Amino acid sequence: MTYVMSDIHGEYQKYLCMLDKIEFSDDDTLFVLGDIIDRGEEPVKILTDMSMRPNVYPIYGNHELMASVVLHQLLVEITDKNVDIQLDADIMRALMVWQENGGETTLTGFKRLSADEREALLEYIDEFSLYETVEVGERTFVLVHSGLGNFSEGKKLSEYTPDELAFMRHDYERRYFDDENVFIVAGHTPTPLLSGKKEIFFSENNICIDCGATFGGRLACLRLDDMAEFYV
Repeated sequence: MTYVMSDIHGEYQKYLCMLDKIEFSDDDTLFVLGDIIDRGEEPVKILTDMSMRPNVYPIYGNHELMASVVLHQLLVEITDKNVDIQLDADIMRALMVWQENGGETTLTGFKRLSADEREALLEYIDEFSLYETVEVGERTFVLVHSGLGNFSEGKKLSEYTPDELAFMRHDYERRYFDDENVFIVAGHTPTPLLSGKKEIFFSENNICIDCGATFGGRLACLRLDDMAEFYV
């Protein structure tokens, strides 16, 4: 079976409960559409668990992109000789923005790791993809974090920028593809903002699966084989 979830945001216990609920096994595949980290208390535990599962495929969210820039600079040895390079104004601004968006829990978790563990997790984050396309039965699913920003017909997925795929809000009232069997699955925008409900939102072949797990909502998971919905 093929599953997708998104915007776990450090909610490690909800993540584990979801894996139990769907009875996730080595024969299944799980795509996680970004924003695994930040806000919640245990983001590094989720990353570590995912990194040990070869059948879990992570996609960049805006939070992973923000964190990666900062962590590569902060988690090196800072000395008198390199401090001006490692902690320049751009990095300090990036750190401030990241921290304002819930990055403290992730940074704290990384600090607790050994140097080798930090390096391994950073290498894992560096291997995230910006998008995936999955065919399940007769349906094709375009998997991204935030949506298809600056969409235009004929524009290849490989031509989209990280900002367009991970930061820009998706228009859930727009039909992006004429083919009725092509669906866009994204997170980033909590569904209570779209429908007022803490459940997966469907509109115009768009599917939003961020049900606000870290904002008093629920962690959602969608099984693409039969569109079954799961909540924790």
